[in-house]
Amino acid sequence: MKFTIKHWAVVIIFLINACHSAKDQESTSSGSEEVADLGRIDALPLHYQSPEDNPATPEKIELGRLLFYDPVLSGPKDVACATCHHPEFGYAESIDLSIGVNGQGLGEKRAFNEPNEVPFVKRNSQSLLNTAFNGIDMNGNYSPEKAPMFWDLRADNLEHQAMMPVKTMEEMRGVVYPEEHISAEIVSRLNRIPEYRKLFKNAFKDADAITEANISKSLAAFQRSLIANNLRFDQYMRGDKSALTDGEVRGMEIFIETGCARCHNGPMLSDFKTHVLGVADNEKRSESDSGYEKTYAFRTPSLRNLRFTRPYMHSGKIANLESVMFFYEDLQGKELPNSHVSKDRLDPHAKALKVEFKNISSIIEFLNTLNDGKYDKKMPKSVPSGLPVGGRIQ
Repeated sequence: MKFTIKHWAVVIIFLINACHSAKDQESTSSGSEEVADLGRIDALPLHYQSPEDNPATPEKIELGRLLFYDPVLSGPKDVACATCHHPEFGYAESIDLSIGVNGQGLGEKRAFNEPNEVPFVKRNSQSLLNTAFNGIDMNGNYSPEKAPMFWDLRADNLEHQAMMPVKTMEEMRGVVYPEEHISAEIVSRLNRIPEYRKLFKNAFKDADAITEANISKSLAAFQRSLIANNLRFDQYMRGDKSALTDGEVRGMEIFIETGCARCHNGPMLSDFKTHVLGVADNEKRSESDSGYEKTYAFRTPSLRNLRFTRPYMHSGKIANLESVMFFYEDLQGKELPNSHVSKDRLDPHAKALKVEFKNISSIIEFLNTLNDGKYDKKMPKSVPSGLPVGGRIQ
């Protein structure tokens, strides 16, 4: 069945009025099943869930905020989580590959100190906004215990993810401490700071609360609280038909028709699966990045708050949205930018994309409805270690 513009208008209106509930999705007609094959998109839930073993509390979230901005978690005490995930950039970063330890400055002004033996961070910094909903499917179902993290899925929830950058040499560990010793060093440092001993005790109700597990839980609780779930797109999908213009609605229709929502689907506009696209490696790293299980596949990123999180792709090699769309348009004819990936290995969903030049501006018009600057940007004025807030970013 070939869908016309009129057909798509009817489908979109139906989906909005039905609020995209799971029940309605299961009972759609054969025509709407074709829409299901193309993927469905929806608003985020109004509230997030926490794991049973790490319920959110104000004390835990604020402790996590302090830890997030405190360079005491890094080996050389010069970089914090916030250095590469800064609120100014949507808790991501404005450069292709981050500079972790032995760096100075913020965003595009950041550079390595000299002498330097530390490489750039391996991949582009992803936004932490809405990671509470990672793993959410097209029906709105998700589990905070099973929330895919990183470009290669190597962590399955925020608690698992939180300490990984601390243990990675080029990100926060540096060259002085071996990976197997850094956690004990961080725990020891925090135990020597009276304010942290008090804050951990209040958050976890235990006199000996400063442990690697509790550091992870605090960081995860804070990151989970970083929500931006009231985009104009969300308002529209919840029933406010005035939230988007006719042009933006048409852009959304084309986004689905083109096949973009096969991967960028659900409330996070991500299927949280890995796909082979053949994106170019970043020349700032000496080795080729082979991604998930050395297959050159990488996880579908969310499309929310794209304005804050450029440049794009795992290698940060695509500077703007227009270039992203041209990349997908070129997949049908040109050779892949990555010489390590042959055309026959290209993901089937990517092969099925029908991005046409005439529609690119309309798709981008829709994508711009996914930006929301109203999120938690609160930075502490100081951190218990007394070190510079956010690391050496001035």
